Amino acid sequence: MTVILATACAIVYGTADFFGGLATRRSRVLSVVVLSQIAGLALVAGLLPLLPGTYDAGAMGWGLAAGLSGAAGLVLFYRGLATGVMSVVAPTTAVTSAVLPVAFGLATGDRPGFWALSGVVLALGSVLLVSQEGGGASRATTSSVLTSLAAGAGFGGFFILLSMAPHEAGLWPLLGARLSSVSAVALLALATRRTLRPGSGSLYVIVAAGVLDMVANVLYLLAQRDGLLSLVAVLVSLYPASTLLLARQVLGERLRAVQLTGVGCALVAVALIAAAH
Repeated sequence: MTVILATACAIVYGTADFFGGLATRRSRVLSVVVLSQIAGLALVAGLLPLLPGTYDAGAMGWGLAAGLSGAAGLVLFYRGLATGVMSVVAPTTAVTSAVLPVAFGLATGDRPGFWALSGVVLALGSVLLVSQEGGGASRATTSSVLTSLAAGAGFGGFFILLSMAPHEAGLWPLLGARLSSVSAVALLALATRRTLRPGSGSLYVIVAAGVLDMVANVLYLLAQRDGLLSLVAVLVSLYPASTLLLARQVLGERLRAVQLTGVGCALVAVALIAAAH
Protein backbone atom coordinates (compact mmCIF):
# COMPACT_ATOMS: atom_id res chain seq x y z
CA MET A 1 0.00 0.00 0.00
CA THR A 2 2.91 2.37 0.75
CA VAL A 3 4.24 2.08 -2.80
CA ILE A 4 0.78 2.67 -4.29
CA LEU A 5 0.15 5.73 -2.12
CA ALA A 6 3.60 7.23 -2.80
CA THR A 7 3.35 6.62 -6.56
CA ALA A 8 -0.13 8.15 -6.68
CA CYS A 9 1.25 11.07 -4.69
CA ALA A 10 3.97 11.61 -7.30
CA ILE A 11 1.43 11.63 -10.13
CA VAL A 12 -0.82 14.12 -8.36
CA TYR A 13 2.11 16.36 -7.34
CA GLY A 14 3.32 16.46 -10.93
CA THR A 15 -0.12 17.40 -12.20
CA ALA A 16 -0.50 20.10 -9.53
CA ASP A 17 2.89 21.55 -10.46
CA PHE A 18 1.94 21.64 -14.12
CA PHE A 19 -1.20 23.62 -13.33
CA GLY A 20 0.81 25.86 -11.02
CA GLY A 21 3.36 26.50 -13.75
CA LEU A 22 0.61 27.41 -16.21
CA ALA A 23 -0.97 29.77 -13.69
CA THR A 24 2.29 31.65 -13.09
CA ARG A 25 2.40 32.52 -16.79
CA ARG A 26 -0.86 34.44 -16.39
CA SER A 27 -0.67 35.67 -12.79
CA ARG A 28 1.99 36.85 -10.35
CA VAL A 29 3.78 34.13 -8.40
CA LEU A 30 2.59 35.31 -4.98
CA SER A 31 -0.99 35.50 -6.21
CA VAL A 32 -0.82 31.91 -7.46
CA VAL A 33 0.78 30.66 -4.23
CA VAL A 34 -1.62 32.40 -1.84
CA LEU A 35 -4.80 31.54 -3.74
CA SER A 36 -3.77 27.94 -4.40
CA GLN A 37 -2.82 27.51 -0.73
CA ILE A 38 -6.20 28.88 0.35
CA ALA A 39 -7.89 26.33 -1.92
CA GLY A 40 -5.82 23.58 -0.28
CA LEU A 41 -6.65 24.92 3.18
CA ALA A 42 -10.36 24.74 2.43
CA LEU A 43 -9.95 21.12 1.27
CA VAL A 44 -8.00 19.91 4.32
CA ALA A 45 -10.42 21.69 6.67
CA GLY A 46 -13.27 19.79 5.02
CA LEU A 47 -11.40 16.48 5.28
CA LEU A 48 -10.56 16.79 9.00
CA PRO A 49 -13.92 15.42 10.25
CA LEU A 50 -13.78 12.55 7.74
CA LEU A 51 -10.35 11.11 8.58
CA PRO A 52 -9.40 9.99 12.11
CA GLY A 53 -6.95 12.11 14.05
CA THR A 54 -6.42 13.68 17.45
CA TYR A 55 -5.40 17.30 17.90
CA ASP A 56 -1.89 17.59 19.30
CA ALA A 57 0.00 20.82 19.91
CA GLY A 58 3.31 19.19 19.02
CA ALA A 59 1.92 17.90 15.74
CA MET A 60 0.61 21.36 14.91
CA GLY A 61 4.07 22.77 15.68
CA TRP A 62 5.74 20.39 13.25
CA GLY A 63 3.05 21.23 10.72
CA LEU A 64 3.57 24.98 11.12
CA ALA A 65 7.32 24.57 10.60
CA ALA A 66 6.74 22.32 7.60
CA GLY A 67 4.39 24.89 6.11
CA LEU A 68 7.00 27.65 6.29
CA SER A 69 9.58 25.44 4.59
CA GLY A 70 7.10 24.31 1.96
CA ALA A 71 5.91 27.88 1.29
CA ALA A 72 9.46 29.03 0.64
CA GLY A 73 9.96 26.09 -1.69
CA LEU A 74 6.69 26.74 -3.52
CA VAL A 75 7.38 30.44 -4.11
CA LEU A 76 10.84 29.64 -5.47
CA PHE A 77 9.54 26.71 -7.53
CA TYR A 78 6.74 28.65 -9.18
CA ARG A 79 9.15 31.50 -9.91
CA GLY A 80 11.47 28.99 -11.54
CA LEU A 81 8.65 27.55 -13.63
CA ALA A 82 7.59 31.02 -14.73
CA THR A 83 11.07 32.18 -15.76
CA GLY A 84 12.86 28.96 -16.71
CA VAL A 85 12.30 25.78 -18.70
CA MET A 86 9.59 23.65 -17.06
CA SER A 87 11.24 20.37 -18.06
CA VAL A 88 14.52 21.43 -16.39
CA VAL A 89 13.22 23.24 -13.31
CA ALA A 90 10.84 20.46 -12.21
CA PRO A 91 13.39 17.58 -12.18
CA THR A 92 16.16 19.67 -10.61
CA THR A 93 13.81 20.60 -7.79
CA ALA A 94 12.62 17.01 -7.48
CA VAL A 95 16.00 15.37 -7.07
CA THR A 96 17.02 17.96 -4.45
CA SER A 97 13.77 17.46 -2.54
CA ALA A 98 14.39 13.69 -2.55
CA VAL A 99 18.03 13.64 -1.50
CA LEU A 100 17.44 15.50 1.78
CA PRO A 101 14.69 13.20 3.16
CA VAL A 102 16.55 10.10 1.96
CA ALA A 103 19.71 11.23 3.75
CA PHE A 104 17.69 12.12 6.85
CA GLY A 105 15.88 8.78 6.81
CA LEU A 106 19.10 6.79 6.49
CA ALA A 107 20.76 8.89 9.20
CA THR A 108 17.87 8.29 11.63
CA GLY A 109 17.63 4.55 11.23
CA ASP A 110 15.96 3.66 7.92
CA ARG A 111 17.43 0.42 6.64
CA PRO A 112 15.97 -0.45 3.23
CA GLY A 113 16.69 -3.91 1.84
CA PHE A 114 19.07 -4.43 -1.08
CA TRP A 115 16.41 -4.31 -3.81
CA ALA A 116 14.64 -1.35 -2.26
CA LEU A 117 17.94 0.53 -1.97
CA SER A 118 18.72 -0.36 -5.58
CA GLY A 119 15.35 1.13 -6.51
CA VAL A 120 16.20 4.32 -4.60
CA VAL A 121 19.49 4.73 -6.49
CA LEU A 122 17.81 4.01 -9.83
CA ALA A 123 14.98 6.44 -9.06
CA LEU A 124 17.40 9.27 -8.27
CA GLY A 125 19.28 8.47 -11.45
CA SER A 126 16.06 8.47 -13.45
CA VAL A 127 15.24 11.98 -12.26
CA LEU A 128 18.65 13.14 -13.49
CA LEU A 129 18.01 11.50 -16.87
CA VAL A 130 14.59 13.06 -17.16
CA SER A 131 16.17 16.45 -16.46
CA GLN A 132 18.33 16.29 -19.59
CA GLU A 133 16.82 18.86 -21.94
CA GLY A 134 18.32 19.27 -25.40
CA GLY A 135 18.14 22.67 -27.07
CA GLY A 136 16.10 24.06 -24.20
CA ALA A 137 18.92 23.53 -21.74
CA SER A 138 20.72 26.59 -23.05
CA ARG A 139 17.85 28.69 -21.80
CA ALA A 140 18.23 27.34 -18.27
CA THR A 141 20.28 30.07 -16.61
CA THR A 142 22.44 29.66 -13.52
CA SER A 143 19.87 31.73 -11.64
CA SER A 144 17.02 29.36 -12.51
CA VAL A 145 19.11 26.32 -11.52
CA LEU A 146 19.98 27.88 -8.15
CA THR A 147 16.32 28.78 -7.66
CA SER A 148 15.37 25.17 -8.38
CA LEU A 149 17.92 23.85 -5.89
CA ALA A 150 16.64 26.21 -3.19
CA ALA A 151 13.06 25.20 -3.96
CA GLY A 152 14.02 21.54 -3.62
CA ALA A 153 15.59 22.24 -0.23
CA GLY A 154 12.33 23.87 0.87
CA PHE A 155 10.29 20.87 -0.25
CA GLY A 156 12.75 18.44 1.32
CA GLY A 157 12.43 20.29 4.61
CA PHE A 158 8.63 20.08 4.29
CA PHE A 159 8.77 16.29 3.92
CA ILE A 160 11.17 15.85 6.84
CA LEU A 161 9.31 18.13 9.24
CA LEU A 162 5.93 16.64 8.36
CA SER A 163 7.27 13.14 9.03
CA MET A 164 8.16 14.20 12.58
CA ALA A 165 4.51 14.71 13.57
CA PRO A 166 2.85 11.87 15.57
CA HIS A 167 0.84 9.49 13.41
CA GLU A 168 -2.17 9.80 15.71
CA ALA A 169 -2.59 13.45 14.73
CA GLY A 170 -4.26 12.60 11.42
CA LEU A 171 -4.49 15.63 9.13
CA TRP A 172 -3.89 18.23 11.84
CA PRO A 173 -0.22 18.70 10.81
CA LEU A 174 -1.37 19.48 7.26
CA LEU A 175 -3.82 22.05 8.61
CA GLY A 176 -1.00 23.67 10.57
CA ALA A 177 1.26 23.57 7.53
CA ARG A 178 -1.31 25.25 5.34
CA LEU A 179 -2.15 27.92 7.92
CA SER A 180 1.50 28.94 8.29
CA SER A 181 2.20 28.86 4.55
CA VAL A 182 -0.84 30.99 3.69
CA SER A 183 0.02 33.49 6.43
CA ALA A 184 3.69 33.72 5.47
CA VAL A 185 3.09 34.26 1.76
CA ALA A 186 0.21 36.69 2.38
CA LEU A 187 2.46 38.76 4.66
CA LEU A 188 5.19 38.67 2.02
CA ALA A 189 2.74 39.93 -0.59
CA LEU A 190 1.59 42.69 1.77
CA ALA A 191 5.14 43.73 2.63
CA THR A 192 6.15 43.91 -1.03
CA ARG A 193 2.83 45.48 -2.05
CA ARG A 194 2.16 42.78 -4.62
CA THR A 195 -1.38 42.30 -5.83
CA LEU A 196 -3.10 38.99 -5.15
CA ARG A 197 -5.57 39.51 -7.97
CA PRO A 198 -5.28 36.58 -10.39
CA GLY A 199 -4.79 37.14 -14.10
CA SER A 200 -7.73 36.87 -16.44
CA GLY A 201 -8.95 33.28 -16.81
CA SER A 202 -6.39 31.83 -14.40
CA LEU A 203 -8.44 31.40 -11.20
CA TYR A 204 -9.73 27.93 -12.09
CA VAL A 205 -6.19 26.78 -12.91
CA ILE A 206 -4.92 28.16 -9.59
CA VAL A 207 -7.67 26.43 -7.61
CA ALA A 208 -6.97 23.15 -9.43
CA ALA A 209 -3.27 23.44 -8.55
CA GLY A 210 -4.09 24.08 -4.87
CA VAL A 211 -6.60 21.26 -4.54
CA LEU A 212 -4.33 18.74 -6.29
CA ASP A 213 -1.36 19.82 -4.16
CA MET A 214 -3.33 19.17 -0.98
CA VAL A 215 -4.55 15.79 -2.25
CA ALA A 216 -0.91 14.89 -2.88
CA ASN A 217 0.03 16.07 0.63
CA VAL A 218 -2.61 13.79 2.14
CA LEU A 219 -1.32 10.86 0.08
CA TYR A 220 2.24 11.60 1.22
CA LEU A 221 1.21 11.77 4.86
CA LEU A 222 -0.53 8.41 4.61
CA ALA A 223 2.36 6.82 2.71
CA GLN A 224 5.14 7.89 5.08
CA ARG A 225 3.18 6.67 8.10
CA ASP A 226 3.20 3.14 6.73
CA GLY A 227 6.64 3.07 5.13
CA LEU A 228 10.23 4.26 5.39
CA LEU A 229 10.76 7.98 4.76
CA SER A 230 13.78 7.24 2.54
CA LEU A 231 11.64 5.08 0.23
CA VAL A 232 8.52 7.23 0.21
CA ALA A 233 10.47 10.41 -0.50
CA VAL A 234 12.26 8.96 -3.50
CA LEU A 235 9.04 7.60 -4.99
CA VAL A 236 7.37 10.98 -4.53
CA SER A 237 10.36 12.61 -6.25
CA LEU A 238 9.33 10.93 -9.50
CA TYR A 239 6.57 13.52 -9.94
CA PRO A 240 8.36 15.30 -12.85
CA ALA A 241 7.32 12.42 -15.11
CA SER A 242 3.68 13.53 -15.08
CA THR A 243 4.73 17.20 -15.32
CA LEU A 244 6.80 16.40 -18.41
CA LEU A 245 4.09 14.34 -20.08
CA LEU A 246 1.55 17.10 -19.54
CA ALA A 247 4.04 19.70 -20.79
CA ARG A 248 4.49 17.62 -23.93
CA GLN A 249 0.78 17.11 -24.56
CA VAL A 250 -0.41 20.62 -23.70
CA LEU A 251 2.57 22.89 -24.38
CA GLY A 252 4.27 20.87 -27.08
CA GLU A 253 7.57 20.54 -25.20
CA ARG A 254 9.56 17.77 -26.84
CA LEU A 255 10.97 14.82 -24.90
CA ARG A 256 14.36 13.44 -25.90
CA ALA A 257 15.34 9.78 -25.93
CA VAL A 258 17.34 10.22 -22.71
CA GLN A 259 14.26 11.62 -20.97
CA LEU A 260 12.15 8.68 -22.12
CA THR A 261 14.90 6.41 -20.80
CA GLY A 262 14.60 8.21 -17.47
CA VAL A 263 10.86 7.56 -17.39
CA GLY A 264 11.54 3.87 -18.08
CA CYS A 265 14.11 3.75 -15.28
CA ALA A 266 11.57 5.36 -12.95
CA LEU A 267 9.08 2.60 -13.68
CA VAL A 268 11.73 -0.05 -12.98
CA ALA A 269 12.64 1.74 -9.73
CA VAL A 270 9.02 1.66 -8.59
CA ALA A 271 8.88 -2.06 -9.41
CA LEU A 272 12.04 -2.78 -7.40
CA ILE A 273 10.80 -0.90 -4.36
CA ALA A 274 7.38 -2.56 -4.65
CA ALA A 275 8.98 -6.00 -4.85
CA ALA A 276 10.82 -5.31 -1.61
CA HIS A 277 7.55 -4.78 0.27
